[in-house]
Amino acid sequence: MCEQPNPQNYHYAVIARAIKLIDAGGPSQSLDDIAAAMNMSPSHFQRVFSAWAGVSPKRYQQYLTLLSARSLLGKRFTTLNVAETVGLSSSGRLHDLFLRWEAMTPGAYARAGEGTTIDWGWFDSPFGRVLLMMTDKGICGLAFATEHGERHTYGDMASRWPAARFVENPSRLEKTVASLFGSSEPKGKIPLHVSGAPFQIKVWEALLAIPAGRVTTYSEVASAINRSSAARAVGTAIGKNPISWLIPCHRVLQKSGGLGGYHWGLPVKKALLAYEAAGLNSDFSD
Repeated sequence: MCEQPNPQNYHYAVIARAIKLIDAGGPSQSLDDIAAAMNMSPSHFQRVFSAWAGVSPKRYQQYLTLLSARSLLGKRFTTLNVAETVGLSSSGRLHDLFLRWEAMTPGAYARAGEGTTIDWGWFDSPFGRVLLMMTDKGICGLAFATEHGERHTYGDMASRWPAARFVENPSRLEKTVASLFGSSEPKGKIPLHVSGAPFQIKVWEALLAIPAGRVTTYSEVASAINRSSAARAVGTAIGKNPISWLIPCHRVLQKSGGLGGYHWGLPVKKALLAYEAAGLNSDFSD
């Protein structure tokens, strides 16, 4: 008997292909055109889209168009400063996940994870296969493998903790994954445990102040950590973010409105942004 594809992976695969089609052909393409290009009927394509994004393909297409326009920064821009970060838990569901933000001490970071056990496992998510890693203190790694493959993604993440002991233990992580990508709200709080240089930690902490459905720029993140002349270094630190999605590096764009880079692939970044926008806003009609 042939194994049935996982619905989340299947839906994301359709979304990823549709994003590439929209990018190539522009927003004027009709539902029939896109569905035909993927060898699907319009009704089936619409059902798959709605199951993944919760909105119609037309509305989703409009969100995708915004992602490449400067209007995204104008309409969904958030300035990062201390006064505006107060009470962020009301700005988006993801901010309610964190019981604590715990970074390794400089000494522990220098030891490269020596004496630390990291449980890990592969899971399905709305954005394809995802790798989750956890220490006894919380999530220390979250990465998407759609663009680069599981082997490369695991090697990349494991290299962040070169002296740690890694144990494949998906059963321990199943409830955590369900709370991150499931249909229900998380039960309780989920701690993060990050390993990085002090400058990287400051950058990642600033990213947590970006509400879901909003975006900012590399230069604004630099200003938020009082390093306004270090936008390039900030971009490098953002690219090293070990906990994708939860530490929302995908919400940082170029000042021009361009997407910039994304460590796990630009199609994933675009899907993350559109997924959030479609779930939090209803500015467009069907």
